[in-house]
Amino acid sequence: MDISVGLRAIGAGVALFGALCAAPTAALNIGDRVENFRLMDHTSGSTELYYYSDVKAVVLMAHNSSCEQVAASAQGITQMRDQHASDELKVMWINSDLRDQREHVEASAARLSLQAPVLLDSTQIIGESLSMQQAGEALVIDPKGWRLVYRGAVDGARDAVRALTGDADVAMPQQTSSSATDSCAISYPELANRTAHAEISYADTIAPMLAENCVSCHREGGIGPWAMSDYNMVRGFAPMIREVVRTQRMPPWHADPHVGHFTNNRSLSDEQIKTLVHWIEAGAPRGEGGDLLAAMQQRWPQWSMGEPDVIIPIPAEDVPATGVVDYKYKMVANPLNEDVWVKATEIIPGDRAVLHHVITTFGELETKGRRAGRLKRGGAGSLGGYVPGDEGTPFPEQTGVLLPAGSTIEFQMHYTTAGKATTDASQIGLYLHKGKPDHELQSMILMNPRINIPAGSDNHSDVAQRVIDKDILVYSFLPHAHYRGKASEFVAHYPDGGQEKLLSVPRYDFNWQTTYVLDEPKRLPAGTRIVHRTWWDNSARNPANPDASRDVPWGQQSFDEMLFGAIRYRELGTIMDTAQAAGEE
Repeated sequence: MDISVGLRAIGAGVALFGALCAAPTAALNIGDRVENFRLMDHTSGSTELYYYSDVKAVVLMAHNSSCEQVAASAQGITQMRDQHASDELKVMWINSDLRDQREHVEASAARLSLQAPVLLDSTQIIGESLSMQQAGEALVIDPKGWRLVYRGAVDGARDAVRALTGDADVAMPQQTSSSATDSCAISYPELANRTAHAEISYADTIAPMLAENCVSCHREGGIGPWAMSDYNMVRGFAPMIREVVRTQRMPPWHADPHVGHFTNNRSLSDEQIKTLVHWIEAGAPRGEGGDLLAAMQQRWPQWSMGEPDVIIPIPAEDVPATGVVDYKYKMVANPLNEDVWVKATEIIPGDRAVLHHVITTFGELETKGRRAGRLKRGGAGSLGGYVPGDEGTPFPEQTGVLLPAGSTIEFQMHYTTAGKATTDASQIGLYLHKGKPDHELQSMILMNPRINIPAGSDNHSDVAQRVIDKDILVYSFLPHAHYRGKASEFVAHYPDGGQEKLLSVPRYDFNWQTTYVLDEPKRLPAGTRIVHRTWWDNSARNPANPDASRDVPWGQQSFDEMLFGAIRYRELGTIMDTAQAAGEE
């Protein structure tokens, strides 16, 4: 990293601390800027405040499941919504009440017919900054500058919205207040601990947290844009850290925490989020003690699992500075003269800036016809691949992929130009079993090349599905879409008529192509129908959308779209094997 960039960031961060860190300790007043945030909701959706920058008014409504005033507010909000078009007004309910669990919110939303998702502020860091003190309270925000223009009862909020949407006969109302009952009051225990937040230990709490969860990417040579090399760097970037945590951009983990458990979960716990944000809001104090980040001086190995048994160079590719690069297919003869069982693979990018992904398959080379020089269709095996944020991980215990001698390895290379010409010379490392493992690892693809996403649609969805004809044990899921990808899920529909959501990704991020590895493998019986659904946002509100005016078809390039899912599994072929799998669950 350029040290001048780091020093400028530190200086900018220090200058911003007075405004950024003092504001959350005080009430949010009329005229103050409302900071951006993202929260999940009770329907497993995900909403970001600033996404609605094109509407004329945003109303935030405080919710809890026990306040009678919420029912009256819901009725008023429904009337308000009916009076305005969707491009004029956006209403969001927010629940910051620690007394409520998700099931309480679900029941309340159904009972009151809220007609809008309830955002779940389980850490309270959003409610604290909004100063939402009681359920039923409304905040009206002007998206032009994101200024708070009104706080109070729904009747006043209705007039504030009319004023923002251009009703010349209505003046902006004054802030109102009402007495709160115990059931409506929202308590924020950490607000009383602001003094204690200044005592949060950087040495004992913050630095170890960052070392465990962040430094593997934010290091010299890592994929993070800056290195967490010591306290001064962290303090300089502290306002940015707070912002990306509030908007859930970091850490990069996008699965619904209420669906499944995964070994590679990179998320912070609620307690960790609160501790980190409160430390930053207290001014990111250095305190006493050593600096773990500065002392680490860790040598990060090129190969995350150690030196591979076999290293295979992938033929280099010259990537231009600009333009669209068609997929490149690199063919390499298997250099091994005997069949081997592969237990892990890792791909080291030659140039991370331009290498978007690699898909590695192997099989017999086609010598005739249109596919001459490519692998024959059917029978090809998979050695995994590379996607942004990926690093090598071993295959599940006692599983492997058979790589036959004499086979050809095909590397599908997707490059995106990055403003300057470069040459990518990537390589793959193979880690081998000494003998034959107990189980053969297989891959299942669910894809739908017939998708068509209408222009302007902000929540279009489609599915790919497959019925399995054998009992299998599932290890992982990979959802894949492009710039317009919004959300994704895998659902099992069982032969007995039941169904189970196996993975829910309410905020798909094209920049992080995560494979979700189950903490405990999942047995699916023969006859199960696996449905993989993806949602896309093809509207102008999607900042990553290359063109909101076109209907988008399936296509390999990122300006088109995909509905593609991959499942890693093994077959359960015998009664003994099935019984063993039941024990593994």
